[in-house]
Amino acid sequence: MWNLQLYEDAVKLLKQLIATPSFSREEQGTAQLIGAMLAEKGVAYNQHLNNIWAQNKYFDPSKPTVLLNSHHDTVKPNPQYTRDPFSPDVVDGKLYGLGSNDAGGCLVSLIATFLHYYDQPDLRYNLVIAPTAEEEVSGTNGIESILSQLPPITLAIVGEPTQTQLAIAEKGLMVLDCTSHGKAGHAARNEGENAIYKAIQDINWFREYQFPEVSETLGPVKMTVTVINTSNKAHNVVPADCSFVVDVRVTDKYTLEEVLATITQNVSCTVAPRSMRMRPSGIALDHPIVQAGMRMGKTWYGSPTTSDQALIPATSIKIGPGDSARSHTADEFIYLEEISQGIDTYIKLLSEIL
Repeated sequence: MWNLQLYEDAVKLLKQLIATPSFSREEQGTAQLIGAMLAEKGVAYNQHLNNIWAQNKYFDPSKPTVLLNSHHDTVKPNPQYTRDPFSPDVVDGKLYGLGSNDAGGCLVSLIATFLHYYDQPDLRYNLVIAPTAEEEVSGTNGIESILSQLPPITLAIVGEPTQTQLAIAEKGLMVLDCTSHGKAGHAARNEGENAIYKAIQDINWFREYQFPEVSETLGPVKMTVTVINTSNKAHNVVPADCSFVVDVRVTDKYTLEEVLATITQNVSCTVAPRSMRMRPSGIALDHPIVQAGMRMGKTWYGSPTTSDQALIPATSIKIGPGDSARSHTADEFIYLEEISQGIDTYIKLLSEIL
């Protein structure tokens, strides 16, 4: 059984994190808080930019390593907030505040779990805790920037709100900047070539096309046009260009390169991917940690959202307290009971393999 002090310290830290603004790329304050908390517990830690990581006391290079990772950056507050997003208020068992659910509850639960096992001398695996930055913007100065400084990772547990169920697969993400090209002309005369009309044809293709292979865990590849714009601002000019953005969620049935090739073969616009880094990821159903979760009564599913799991080049699973439906919403909150359940779930899962 774990010590109740772990829960109390986790809630205290989460309140401090909520009260400290930590927008992506501006996480200096929360990095300092996390480092100070670890130091207070006698844990030596490393820091690169706004990323923190630490190893268990009896780290043994000859043993495999489990990475415990979550993020301490947040999005900016939803404009519909009715509460102070930086005030960690507890009302009716709910802890309110920006980042409480995504992913503060997961992060402090993972830190508590790390501390529970930190000074146990006979673990079969090493543990590394890594609270990292820039997850919300998929930034290159987050988890990706410290991977080369970590020991080889055998298994990663990524803390995101899943109601402590097992997200055994996660869709990859590819954001496309598309531009349709026409020819400018006067709108009153039969001149030019309207780039908007050309863009509409390609947008309809993105809306209607279905990739034939459907993943058992993640379903179909999903493509959504989310932004459209033209550089022309005059009402009487036929636009020579029309740009739009496509959000593409890729399953384990395709590589990002294969999806991109299919797209470019079927549209007339120019297509430029912003990144090819956020790849599909997952874990086998027969993996010991998945089997341990199922013995605990957990269910498994494929996650449609993307996290730092996509950037970790190791077998990984996504699980944590909180509800993904609350992420990025106004008056974000997490139940205090969920933090207790998160700590309990992580410790029990690891007890099966450690």
